[in-house]
Amino acid sequence: MSDRLITLWALLRPAPQAVDRREQLRAALGAAVGLGLTGLLCSMLAGAGPWGQGPGLWLVAPLGASAVLVFALPSSALAQPWAVVGGNTVSALVGIAAVHALDAPVPAAALGVGTAIGLMLLLRCLHPPGGAMALLMVLIGMRDPAFAWMPAALNSLLLVLAGVAWNHATGKRYPHPQGGAARPAAGAASSPDALDAAELEALLARHNEVLDAPRDLLLDLLRSARWQAHRRRLGALRCGDLMRRPPITVGLNTPLDAAWGLLRQHRIKALPVVDAGGTLVGIVTLADLVRDAEIRGTPLPRAGEPWRPVREVMSRQVRVASADRPLTELLPLFAQGGHHHLPIVGPGSRLLGILTQSDVVAALADAGPDGTPPRPGR
Repeated sequence: MSDRLITLWALLRPAPQAVDRREQLRAALGAAVGLGLTGLLCSMLAGAGPWGQGPGLWLVAPLGASAVLVFALPSSALAQPWAVVGGNTVSALVGIAAVHALDAPVPAAALGVGTAIGLMLLLRCLHPPGGAMALLMVLIGMRDPAFAWMPAALNSLLLVLAGVAWNHATGKRYPHPQGGAARPAAGAASSPDALDAAELEALLARHNEVLDAPRDLLLDLLRSARWQAHRRRLGALRCGDLMRRPPITVGLNTPLDAAWGLLRQHRIKALPVVDAGGTLVGIVTLADLVRDAEIRGTPLPRAGEPWRPVREVMSRQVRVASADRPLTELLPLFAQGGHHHLPIVGPGSRLLGILTQSDVVAALADAGPDGTPPRPGR
């Protein structure tokens, strides 16, 4: 029973608001100012006096819910001007039509609210207070279609205008663009931004549910989440996760023709040089062999001469890294330092493997979405 209660509490517990006190105060004051100005102007137009005393309806209750959206959620698709004005007006007309169609309040309420939701979805002006607007028309038995224009439509229009002014004055974007994420143009499929937008459209299509967020915000969240996950995965990678092992090596006395053969056979550009105990003592690269051939005029020995050993052309100053060193620390080395190969050593400079620039590029592109490291280089 206690486990069930804990599970139920986890489902019902409200999530913390991701806004600070200043934003909360901004939204509350904005709603108060916007609704106050709307009510004041409409009461005067309706002849009810500057403070609303007098007969007649000049302010509709669903406008309070509209104010929550316009001032507290200005980027929401449900709070945009067409949603507020169109949703409330259409719903008011539907509710009035339901009163004419059915004499019984309960069936009229069900018909009015359901039809209002369907029309708002069809007209792209879904606005939750619209459901309350249709229900209000049924509950008060409103039969005059003019009520949909005054006060319903006028209330909504004035509230939107107040929302535009308040949100702009307090640094919020309103109206917030709600157009679809940019689709990749022909020939631009390789653009990361275009791919992100296309992925978002595919995700939304698969989700198949109304989301209370604009596409540009969702796209920003998608990119930010991807970048954070990317950084987290890279931060967990160590050189030992990616290094090629066992490394292809040569000894100090390996002839140059054998080194040439290994480089061609494995299509690599460098060979670590180790002693008899497996300790790294140098590295010979394709560039070293080409440079030696240019100096000698030919890579071949003269008649009767043996092939020279690797130790005569190898580089003895070798930059190395340990297997537990974070990969992120080596990114500048590969990106700006001109290094293409980095031997990975253990205690006593014993060679464990080799990390190449292509391995690092693969890590950047091939880190698994579940946080597992990419496959080691082959």
